[in-house]
Amino acid sequence: MAGEQHADRTTSPAGRRRSAAQRGTETRTGLVRRARKTDRELMVAFPHVYCELDFTTPLELSVATILSAQCTDVRVNMVTPALFARYRDAAAYAGANRDELEEMIRSTGFYRNKANSLIGLGRELVERFDGEVPGRLQDLVTLPGFGRKTANVVLGNAFGIPGITVDTHFTRLVHRWRWTEETDPVKIEKAVGELIERKYWTDLSHRVIFHGRRVCHAKKPACGVCILADLCPSVGTGPMDKEAAAKLVKGPETDHLLELAGL
Repeated sequence: MAGEQHADRTTSPAGRRRSAAQRGTETRTGLVRRARKTDRELMVAFPHVYCELDFTTPLELSVATILSAQCTDVRVNMVTPALFARYRDAAAYAGANRDELEEMIRSTGFYRNKANSLIGLGRELVERFDGEVPGRLQDLVTLPGFGRKTANVVLGNAFGIPGITVDTHFTRLVHRWRWTEETDPVKIEKAVGELIERKYWTDLSHRVIFHGRRVCHAKKPACGVCILADLCPSVGTGPMDKEAAAKLVKGPETDHLLELAGL
């Protein structure tokens, strides 16, 4: 029944009445309701979300997130097992041999800058926080390699403190959904935080990123099989034909997503 319920949403928009968001007449209340309904629909699409970087401690997640800049999570996860085995604590990073560390992380790109950040991170943690990653945003953003995005990833996934992770996928999708026109990540974070209840922030970030990677691609989104078609002001950016759109869906949830679309 779920597939039938969502199948009607992914038909051609021709003849369908344009939403207030599409017409540009949406009220603030309407935006909040649409954003929260979007989040609920994403829960249906992606009921089990998680950080796609492998880690077991706050330090490991901090290191993995620093390495993930301009690099895929898949590549980072290939590098980190050996790295985590070699550098088990902040002191190990602080005293790392730079050449050795650079060689271990070379494949993640920008390895010299990243090595600087990891060594600096280790030193700062040892000198200021007894070797432990702090669990406060105001402390995290003072550390080498950390900005608000990295801090929110660590807070949300290692400490269970809600945070919104504004990456390229997140930015692209909230613009397509017209949740905000802001372009500065901090302003985007604030704007979205005012739409969605705080307790959902971390999982919302994962769901939006999952949707961006699996369905709502930058160049050709799979609009014809998107669970959010009726809520998205940008529907039609990608193919509306279901068969064509279905070929664009990626990831382990593909069968589930296509079932929701009635395929």
